[in-house]
Amino acid sequence: MIKNRNLVFLGAPGAGKGTLAQMLCQEMKLAHISTGDILRNEIKNGTDLGKKANSYVTSGGLVPDDLVADMVGKRLLEKDCQNGFVLDGFPRTVNQADLLEKVLVKIGKKIEKVVYFEANEELLIKRLTARLLCKKCNTNFNTIFSPPIKKGICDKCGIELYQRPDDSLETAKDRLKIYNVQTAPLVPYYKKKNLLSVINAELSKEKSYPELIKVLS
Repeated sequence: MIKNRNLVFLGAPGAGKGTLAQMLCQEMKLAHISTGDILRNEIKNGTDLGKKANSYVTSGGLVPDDLVADMVGKRLLEKDCQNGFVLDGFPRTVNQADLLEKVLVKIGKKIEKVVYFEANEELLIKRLTARLLCKKCNTNFNTIFSPPIKKGICDKCGIELYQRPDDSLETAKDRLKIYNVQTAPLVPYYKKKNLLSVINAELSKEKSYPELIKVLS
């Protein structure tokens, strides 16, 4: 069993944090929290927060950080988060991290560990341009980090895998530039708070997963 169960996963695109988050949440019965899913559900259900967010989305604007943080706080009060959670992809900026901390204080929760998935940029680009997606169930695979058992076929539903047009070299480089400017400052931010643990994300998922369990224990 793991000791730290309220978690933030931090790392560049291609570091494999989403893959390991799925593995961890499945084994340890934690909630895997994606802000994209929260946003879509709030809008779909027509909640007050959803209506506010939708007004920004429909006008082509970005949903303000404080609104996203409030939605995350609301999500963390749901029953499936009582056993622990993984915030994957949020916070993305120092401002979002500050807002998240305020929301957590308000709802009586706290982050117990921030796991930083460290990998060099050359490998990240290789992984980002090697991503495959299932046409049916949208499961992500990667020919380097997490290849399917049968080449080009989804392990879950047996449907053909494909590569999205935006998984190009140019797009990969752009995504990493944005990460380095906006999100990378969260590494020293959480280190200063003594919450940061680093794992080697250059390993395969079979080798990096035990390392993840070790830092959470």
